[in-house]
Amino acid sequence: MSHTEQAPVFRLETLPAGFHFVATPIGTARDITLRGLDILASADVIAAEDTRTARHLMELHGIPLGGRPMVAYHDHNGASQRPRLLRMAQEGRSIAYVSEAGTPLVADPGYQLGRAAIEAGVMVTCAPGPSAVLAALTLSGLPSDRFLFAGFPPAAAGARRSWLDGLAGSDATLLLFESPKRISRLLGELVQSFGGDREAAVCRELTKRFEEVERGTLADLAERLSERSLKGEIVLVIDRAQHREAAPEDVEAALREALGRLTVKEASAELAGVYGLKRRDVYQMALQMKQEGKDEG
Repeated sequence: MSHTEQAPVFRLETLPAGFHFVATPIGTARDITLRGLDILASADVIAAEDTRTARHLMELHGIPLGGRPMVAYHDHNGASQRPRLLRMAQEGRSIAYVSEAGTPLVADPGYQLGRAAIEAGVMVTCAPGPSAVLAALTLSGLPSDRFLFAGFPPAAAGARRSWLDGLAGSDATLLLFESPKRISRLLGELVQSFGGDREAAVCRELTKRFEEVERGTLADLAERLSERSLKGEIVLVIDRAQHREAAPEDVEAALREALGRLTVKEASAELAGVYGLKRRDVYQMALQMKQEGKDEG
């Protein structure tokens, strides 16, 4: 090697047979770890959610594929590809798996692959690294001692509302993924389920050139972003529920107000989240109020 040539940043090594899950950049290509590069350079087989993205990443870092197989593994072919990949591992080959971006198995089809490997007694390890969840939590300014990643909200309206109501009273900071096309709708729904005064942060295009974090209350964010057309991947971070101690008469008054705009089930979920009460108890109180209203009428 001449003095002008540079040694490759990766190191070739002999990897144990099994699955090596490698976290890949969520934006900036240089965020990948040196260990991640070592694994991609050394594995017998490369499995990828998106083979084009994986090839591009390897090319950027000067890692040749050589004669090694690259296997596409995603939501649409997982059932057929899992047995093939498991067989390769059981035959003694090392397999590097990369998701399209971020940490494998987190909101990623690799979850079923990892689960199947563990159940089959095949070695599983990981090279940790980029994660949209942890990056957003870091930038949000919200409590990080206890957090819950809840993934994408359901698409159907009914299931979506029930799902949000179930999270409203959580004592952990919440992290959700959402499409830029639906984030405005989600913020409006959160105002209804969580209350408008809950602190939150909308994080998008993390680690990329146009990275942006909008912070404020849910009501403030819903108003600010209602007229904007956002682009890019979005992580929404929401502060934990701040349960308020309240006198019974205050809870009753708040419940009557909620019943004027919501169904019994919805009002019960909202008040249970706000005051840290059991939803069943609030639901029974709401039913009693409804019945009393009918009797008085």
